[in-house]
Amino acid sequence: MGGSTRSPGVLQRDDASSQSRYQRLSQRMLDLSGDRGVLKDVIREGSGELVTPDASVLDITLWGMELGLLSMRRGEVARFLFKPTYAYGMLGCPPLIPPNATVLFEIELLDFLDSAESDKFCVLSAEQQDQFPLQKVLKVAATEREFGNYLFRQNRFYDAKVRYKRALLLLHRRSAPAEEQLLVETAKLLVLLNLSFTYLKLERPTMALRYGEQALVIDRKNTKALFRCGQACLLMTEYQKARDFLVRAQKEQPFNHDINNELKKLASYYSDYLGKEKEMCHRMFAPGAHGSTVGEN
Repeated sequence: MGGSTRSPGVLQRDDASSQSRYQRLSQRMLDLSGDRGVLKDVIREGSGELVTPDASVLDITLWGMELGLLSMRRGEVARFLFKPTYAYGMLGCPPLIPPNATVLFEIELLDFLDSAESDKFCVLSAEQQDQFPLQKVLKVAATEREFGNYLFRQNRFYDAKVRYKRALLLLHRRSAPAEEQLLVETAKLLVLLNLSFTYLKLERPTMALRYGEQALVIDRKNTKALFRCGQACLLMTEYQKARDFLVRAQKEQPFNHDINNELKKLASYYSDYLGKEKEMCHRMFAPGAHGSTVGEN
């Protein structure tokens, strides 16, 4: 989902000027709720289908905004007036919104995701899914991945992981002829990279490494996969493996800031590790370290 919302403007209080401004605006606006509680004025027309009730864009709290969004299409910009019942009610939202306020929102709907089609497809058996053309499978997998991306951006990493795994399962299930297999592998690669990154966010480096290595089976020189594997190995204190992955990533993108910083971090961690190892060995073999002598009875 993508969209932008300007901060609400308060239009109706007890003073006459606010009442007059509200009346002027509302006269030319479309009534969406049937009681003039939600009014709409289209600033720029959108295109395509209307937002559906299952769309991810409806992760909102205002009843009026939900009604408004259901009337919009991709790319549309619209202005909405919400009466208190459809907005912040009797209490308002201090200090910005006073009690019983009619508010003005301007919303641009960049995009939205509809989960209904994807959810219906995912509950089908593998045999039933095989009856659909490959493009259908790729479309559903792409939708699942986009949902995962949406959740990831909200820092909902566990939920994102579930969506990515659904996409990967669909692609693993699908057997495609040789000429179409490249499309499946390309889609898999994107999901595997997402899963590797998500498991790093979940602080599960072993799983991050597993999915990163699966991505490298598809594309052995993929910089993101090499980088994620290096990050995972560093978290697991497998410093040599981390260096191998990161040096390979650096070979592909020598001037990549993130890769070079990770190599510096690795060098610092490894230096600290060697220092601790040296200190431990010194303590182990120092005279009298064991508190006894070889000839003691």
